[in-house]
Amino acid sequence: VQLQASGGGLVQAGGSLRLSCADSGRAFSVYDMGWFRQAPGKEREFVAAIRWSGGSTYYADSVKGRFTISRDNAKSTVYLQMNLLKREDTAVYYCAAQTIKSTTAWYLGPYNYWGQGTQVTVSS
Repeated sequence: VQLQASGGGLVQAGGSLRLSCADSGRAFSVYDMGWFRQAPGKEREFVAAIRWSGGSTYYADSVKGRFTISRDNAKSTVYLQMNLLKREDTAVYYCAAQTIKSTTAWYLGPYNYWGQGTQVTVSS
């Protein structure tokens, strides 16, 4: 598993961005995937997750209704569409893969492979 995130940038509040995370490995279609973010001075936090089939998704309350996670298994890529961005969405965003079966709720992980992160900055 090798994850490469992209699509970050500077956007005004209320705007949109779409993040992508491509896996160069061969087994992407069997992994549950997640997006996380870390703002300066804060701990990393969960943003969204999607099951290997794309059939189920889960979101943090802070992004529910504004962000959409999706995946294209043929392209080994997971996406995070971010709409109605707020200044508090400013963070480095990381994608992650869960290759180990979860013993709790599926979206909780563990996520054992991580991408390098992409910066999202929302200005007022």
